Amino acid sequence: MKIVVLGGGISTERHVALVTGTSVCKALRALGHKAIFVDMYMGLEDYDGDLEAAFDVPDGFIGHVAIEKEAPDLEAVKAARKLQGPSHLGKNVLEICQKADCVFLGLHGADGEDGKIQAALDLLGVPYTGSGPLPSAMAMDKAVAKRIMESAGVRTPAWQELSYTEDDIPRLVEELPVPCAVKVVNGGSSIGVALPDTREELEAALHDLARFHSRVIVEEKIVGRELTQPIFDGQYLSAIEIVPPEGTSFDYVAKYQSGAEGAQEICPARITPEEQKQIGEAALRFHEALGLSVYSRSDFILDSEGRAWCLEVNTLPGMTPNSLIPKAARVAGMSYEQLCEQIVLLSLEERKKNR
Repeated sequence: MKIVVLGGGISTERHVALVTGTSVCKALRALGHKAIFVDMYMGLEDYDGDLEAAFDVPDGFIGHVAIEKEAPDLEAVKAARKLQGPSHLGKNVLEICQKADCVFLGLHGADGEDGKIQAALDLLGVPYTGSGPLPSAMAMDKAVAKRIMESAGVRTPAWQELSYTEDDIPRLVEELPVPCAVKVVNGGSSIGVALPDTREELEAALHDLARFHSRVIVEEKIVGRELTQPIFDGQYLSAIEIVPPEGTSFDYVAKYQSGAEGAQEICPARITPEEQKQIGEAALRFHEALGLSVYSRSDFILDSEGRAWCLEVNTLPGMTPNSLIPKAARVAGMSYEQLCEQIVLLSLEERKKNR
């Protein structure tokens, strides 16, 4: 098949989406597909050939990328693009997608997981991987997702939604409970998340998160073990336990750096069969309530009493060979290359059903 793997983009998760996209592209090419990597924001700005011939370029436009310790400087990325202007789509992005048999969405965060690119591809009649526009948009907005979670009977920490300005911060510092978790409604990769234990930390968090978005959710801080639950093809895979470096939380650095700075990811998780069933069924119920397709990954806290608390869902979770869903797929006997191809095949069937 001719497959465009879209990655990169212009969200705070750009670095992760570059590595996901190039990794998936390599895997699909290894299976014989004519896969090419396209940065959604930069597009094919360094390619002047015929678009049909692009699928035959020897390297598939795969460059060397890595996840840095810091989130990307998006203003620097914008300044580096040859095609200046307000569009978040680079040169010939939609045109090359229209020539593909399928578009693999290796994107994360804004423009990728929020339903926008899915809606554009739907209007063009181009098949793509994962969930459709509306389920993606609902899952991306943490406040909307929380409401769906509650309506589906999935246990989640007590929470409230806030819209605030800098002027509101002194009042909120006095009114909000601490400790708590404060999250930007559309954040990802632990960017735009704070876990304040004191009012001083809460004040600093509210000032810091205001640069990302004026809407946040404030959530009860549940103490326990961090787990994530993949869903694939209508079933739950093995849960994964995440153990951040001692004295830290599962932040951007812990998620994506190896060695002492990175988190330990244990798959299968060290939980009982009953706890696995509880978490797996909750994640599957949430996945279905949102109307998600093919795959997703929901995050949980398992408290000391064995109760699983669902935090959020990722509709386009990381897909590098060492990402969490590929780890769970390996436990189920599926290689990384097979997983990438199955996501394409299942997604093509899903798109046919919705025509």
